[in-house]
Amino acid sequence: MFLQGRVTTDDGTPVPNDVLVERVCNARVRQQVYATSHGDFSMQLGARSATLLDASGDTQDVTANKVQEGGISRHELMDCELRASVSGFRSNAVSLMELTPVSSSMDVGAIVVHRAEKIKGMTLNAAAYKAPKDARRAFEKGIEAEKHGKLADARQYLEKAVEIYPRYASAWFQLGMVLQKETQNEAARTAYTEATTIDNKFLPPYLSLASMAYEAQDWAQVLNLTNHLLDRDPLRYADITGYILDLDPLDYAEAYFYNSAANYKLNKIEDAEKSGLKAERLDMRPRFPQLHLLLAEIFARKNNYATAISETKIYLELAPHAKDADQVRERLAKWERLNGPVPSGEKTDQN
Repeated sequence: MFLQGRVTTDDGTPVPNDVLVERVCNARVRQQVYATSHGDFSMQLGARSATLLDASGDTQDVTANKVQEGGISRHELMDCELRASVSGFRSNAVSLMELTPVSSSMDVGAIVVHRAEKIKGMTLNAAAYKAPKDARRAFEKGIEAEKHGKLADARQYLEKAVEIYPRYASAWFQLGMVLQKETQNEAARTAYTEATTIDNKFLPPYLSLASMAYEAQDWAQVLNLTNHLLDRDPLRYADITGYILDLDPLDYAEAYFYNSAANYKLNKIEDAEKSGLKAERLDMRPRFPQLHLLLAEIFARKNNYATAISETKIYLELAPHAKDADQVRERLAKWERLNGPVPSGEKTDQN
């Protein structure tokens, strides 16, 4: 069966060129297709064509003839919906269970995306607007050079921008990103730190520093940086009933993941669980398979083996060929024994 529809904006402006339409079932992205430049889309249920998610969450192209035999039954569409994903917009959802197919194709109507309102002072550096014209021009040239993979040129332009205007936090942040791509990690860390010193409400460099601290397993630093981020998360104290799509350019799912990992390593299990579940809720596209492994460890520590087993299976589904997959399967078998007899239809494939 083919689902057909269109993505529209609530204010009537043209849709962006990179809109992904996602079929989400039980909070998991099952299928993705790109909308056309006019917002139209067509999705063949059961087909694993167009774009898929690999274990890291990156998309990969597959051939269009890899289609599951027989498609998808109506029962399998329970708790499934269509959403649009595009930076800077929030999307409504179209429930597939509420639709009645009349033929081999079905028009689902319009998926409406709403331009997200940015939280002032959260991800934009106000000082950038005070930068002299020459500094802004150098900054823009640096961004353009980076887009074309000319990292050396980008670095020179961005260095010029911060030389002209030392309080250019956005330029320091972009310089850090370029330096990190050039594997100049210490210089990148210095640039990110300079950005945070200039403006502690400009959050992207905090996330970059948290990522570097996570890689270095500096858990106290990860916790310090992510707490700074999450104290300014507009969703932290909100009653969230749905899933969040690009409320803000800063990736709070990643921040909550790092925060959960740091709390776990520092033996703050309750805080680790809260942040881990928040990360899982925000991460509609499963970019962090290791998040599910972390949650599994957290729930196992609390003797909640049933949930630990479920999270482990999600991890193995997302990353079946991970380097630690065999060890994870052994751990899964141990938790299944501790959880009691496993129904014959739910035994884990050990192949």
